[in-house]
Amino acid sequence: MSERLRVVIAEDNYLVREGTRRLLEDSGEVEVLASVSTAEELLEVVDGLRPDVVLTDIRMPPGHHLEGIQAAHAIRQRHPGTGVVVLSQHSDAAYALQLFRNGTEGLGYLLKSRVGELDELLHALREVAAGRSVIDAGVVERLVDYRARQAESPLRLLSEREVDVLREMAEGKSNGAIAEALHLSESSVEKYVNTIFSKLGLSEERSVSRRVTAVLAFLHDANGATTA
Repeated sequence: MSERLRVVIAEDNYLVREGTRRLLEDSGEVEVLASVSTAEELLEVVDGLRPDVVLTDIRMPPGHHLEGIQAAHAIRQRHPGTGVVVLSQHSDAAYALQLFRNGTEGLGYLLKSRVGELDELLHALREVAAGRSVIDAGVVERLVDYRARQAESPLRLLSEREVDVLREMAEGKSNGAIAEALHLSESSVEKYVNTIFSKLGLSEERSVSRRVTAVLAFLHDANGATTA
């Protein structure tokens, strides 16, 4: 690796992209090889230039969804010597987990607000360039909370099929409609539903509200996984 970090920036907002480039170059510690606006351009540039580090937004054209994370995985697979720092607007624990699903080596997940904190940003770039990992402190807090909720959630007791049934139940479907959607007999669905109630600790005394309570448990857990 050269004395100055060789960096490629991927960000679809022109002002943010150019502001970040100027900030890094003015530090004297970074050489920005290229700045691009799409994940497709990013992959092409990295293949050609082999930078030390990529700094990419989590969402980019065309879908503005998880293109940054998808690109990070592709880059790490193609070029193990290139680190990737993904920037996210929010401390989304679920997105961080998605980034680190195959391992943490050479990957970083930072909040976009860190772009203005030059020392922290440079530290993250150096760490991933060296094959280590970095995760924003704010995201760590959310990850800990998310894992705690997972461990405490009674939904962990349900089988995959029982979760399928509960998901359909959360859409307001009757047993008959659930049976049709999952290609099961209605009697099988009834058994699954009763097992769900039992595992969630919903006794027959609460029969009027058991279905609602089960759905609420599912929605609460799903919300924790997507907004943590």
